[in-house]
Amino acid sequence: MSKDVSSGGQNWAYSEKVKDHFFHPRNFMEKDSAAGEFDAVGQVGSLACGDIMTMWLKIDAAERIVDLKWRTFGCASAIAATSVFSEMVLRDNLTIDQAIKISPQDIMEALGGLPARKVHCSVLADKAFRQALNNYFRSRGEHERVLTDGSRIIDPDLNITEQEVINAIHQGAKSLADIQARLKVGVGRPEVKAEIEKIIEKHRNKEDQPFCPFQKN
Repeated sequence: MSKDVSSGGQNWAYSEKVKDHFFHPRNFMEKDSAAGEFDAVGQVGSLACGDIMTMWLKIDAAERIVDLKWRTFGCASAIAATSVFSEMVLRDNLTIDQAIKISPQDIMEALGGLPARKVHCSVLADKAFRQALNNYFRSRGEHERVLTDGSRIIDPDLNITEQEVINAIHQGAKSLADIQARLKVGVGRPEVKAEIEKIIEKHRNKEDQPFCPFQKN
């Protein structure tokens, strides 16, 4: 492990692999994609937290991930973790089911480790990937395949979780209409609208509090 210096003057120990992926990120998306170029896109994070991750996926008929691009406003560790994750997925032509099995721990091992206070950065790539997959499943009407990761399900028809509603709020949704425009939650189940309103009321006044996708709310 070699030394690097983060903002704030603290010394962090970064591996050469981390520095390589930070200075030479693989599969980074510099410009927005054209309409229809990718099959799914997912985004997690918020500016309050400082990390926003967007990920695009192209998936073939055999459910192999044939392309994966990403963009983040985040730290060196977030960039390196997502870069190496994209390389792991594309290098071995992984299927959806195979790629899902890559854990944040696998990402950290591939990088030769991360400083303890930067471990959450490997989770950011994982969560953006899962959000992109969930959008892919929903676009195909395969709601039973949505990855809920243990979060409480708000809309059982669409398998939309409380965490997804919270994410939408912290990314700018301020009303039930905003939430439904993003997630379609409650469209076929009017009875869940009251629950969504409660979640909005609880979380929309927390703009001054840092929100991170890897923290529980």
